Amino acid sequence: MHPMHHPLFIQFLTYFNGNQDYFECHEVLEEYWKEVAPKDKAHPLTGWIQLATGLYHWRRKNFKGAETILKKAERTLSASIYDPFLEEINTFDLLQQIHLTQEKVTDHKPYICWYIHITSPDLKIKVEHSITLLPPSDNYFLQNKHMLRDRSNILSARDEKRRSRH
Repeated sequence: MHPMHHPLFIQFLTYFNGNQDYFECHEVLEEYWKEVAPKDKAHPLTGWIQLATGLYHWRRKNFKGAETILKKAERTLSASIYDPFLEEINTFDLLQQIHLTQEKVTDHKPYICWYIHITSPDLKIKVEHSITLLPPSDNYFLQNKHMLRDRSNILSARDEKRRSRH
């Protein structure tokens, strides 16, 4: 299977192009990254994660955070243009969009969404079908998801890890 056809990458593209749920983009790709390249900060998946994180910050008007992480995303993805994790999209357009986004962030322009142009017909069909299955989204929730989501399982796991150290 091509790495961009992995279910978690399809979910990433679905959230990115479907409802711009950048928080979920980060979550699903972090899971995928941990499967294929844990701790490899130069892996293209980290660039995709950084991109989603930067757009999440921009939407929340955290211009400093967005600027910092989008620079990292551009560096990581630019260094990976011949990697399979960028094969089935319009890489030139992606890098141009990231660059234009950085300019808008630097100028403190309001957030506007943009889409990843998928060049693979098969991948495009999978993502478009997956988008039709997304529930309706609320912009306030998407913008503040890190504060509004149920974190009880995360906090529980942290406590368990702390207890196991002692």
